[in-house]
Amino acid sequence: MTKNPDGDYRPSRREVLRPVEYVGGAAIAAVFTSVVVLIVTREWNLALITAGGVFIVVLVVLALLAMAVKPNASETAELHDDGTNPPPPPSHG
Repeated sequence: MTKNPDGDYRPSRREVLRPVEYVGGAAIAAVFTSVVVLIVTREWNLALITAGGVFIVVLVVLALLAMAVKPNASETAELHDDGTNPPPPPSHG
């Protein structure tokens, strides 16, 4: 996160695009599995149902894994900072 001249924090580009990465990864997995199912069974309905199911399952799993990551000390300090204190130095390790 970067700090504006107003004192507000603005998320970085990577932080803003992180949800797009999750949805994109789930979409890639869904397309891959639906193509495999379509080649094996040649049934469009089954392929579409598989794509939807895999998309939802992969998206939920990625969201749960993202929530399992513990924020480091600098991220925790940013969450609790009221804007009057300077940001803490980056931690190494």
